[in-house]
Amino acid sequence: MNRPVRLYAGLMSGTSVDAVDGVLAGFHDDTSPAGSLAFSSRPIPLPLRDALQSLQRSGADELARAALAANELSDLYAEVISDLLDKSGRQPAEIEAIGAHGQTVRHRPECGYTIQLLNPSRLAERSGIAVVADLRSADVAAGGQGAPLAPGFHHAAFGAARERRAIANLGGIANVSLIPAADEQAPVRGFDTGPANTLLDYWCLRHTGHDFDRDGSWAAGGRVIEALLARMLEEPYFSAPAPKSTGRDLFEAGWLQAALRSADALDADPRDVQATLAELTAITVAKPCIEFGATAVRVCGGGARNPDLMARLRRRAAPATVEDTSALGIDPQAVEALAFAWLACRRLAGLPGNVPAVTGATGPRLLGGLWPATR
Repeated sequence: MNRPVRLYAGLMSGTSVDAVDGVLAGFHDDTSPAGSLAFSSRPIPLPLRDALQSLQRSGADELARAALAANELSDLYAEVISDLLDKSGRQPAEIEAIGAHGQTVRHRPECGYTIQLLNPSRLAERSGIAVVADLRSADVAAGGQGAPLAPGFHHAAFGAARERRAIANLGGIANVSLIPAADEQAPVRGFDTGPANTLLDYWCLRHTGHDFDRDGSWAAGGRVIEALLARMLEEPYFSAPAPKSTGRDLFEAGWLQAALRSADALDADPRDVQATLAELTAITVAKPCIEFGATAVRVCGGGARNPDLMARLRRRAAPATVEDTSALGIDPQAVEALAFAWLACRRLAGLPGNVPAVTGATGPRLLGGLWPATR
């Protein structure tokens, strides 16, 4: 018997601040995934990228600058939605809702807030589709970290296995979802592990002029600076117990500069520093996967396209096998956008979207506000 399928879009712009990824996907009435129809990605223009990154620290006229950046980002989101409709041949009226992440500019759950810039009303107006946004605040209000939110979707999409799997998202910040085998009576767990592309991209741009280290070739030609690696691994966040989440509020240029100074590595070969940053990501991602007893690590996010980073992760995660999520039938670049389509589906179904064992919230919560569209 064919089960009904409802269509949702998901939009994600992550801590790398490099692009907006969008996906159009189907979900059954029980919110189980039913397959994707289209994927689109648009780069964030450099002026908008600079504006968003500047809002990650205090500055003059922040409220007005934030509102203008949110409007511009919402317009870019709407362009991605238009791409998805064109590619799939669908009309706005056929889409139930858009799950829109927005751009994180501050993440301080310990202070009771997290900020994802977006103008959901503008996106709903331009797309003609209802928008579910502000997806993290309810979890934070319930005492949670508000992140990561993807483990629930990872469990739904990848959890029907007879093995322990880890899903590693290598975005600007890396996070892992630890999924028990299907016959285990245990909840999915997960947390942010630390920096991935955010520091790699920053260091590459500073020393080569390129936005990112294509294929990890620059890092691959360097050597790990053991003293610097040891100093970075002393960061208290890495040994802190879960639930935990992090972002650019901690892992930014000043953090790296302090580590270089402390390790007497300010004059080190920049390529060696890049190699050390890549090794740091591999170690901090692999460690929880090993401790969990994962037999398979499946990788999504931009880092999945970095052969050097993937090779380092394979060495550190052994004997677990390490591949990207295409081995499980989902494009690694689409996974996080799919997660936010799923969260929109959960919201409209009246079902919680958070996993309290992951975020530390006091209980399950309905996530996100709903901005209807005029059709």
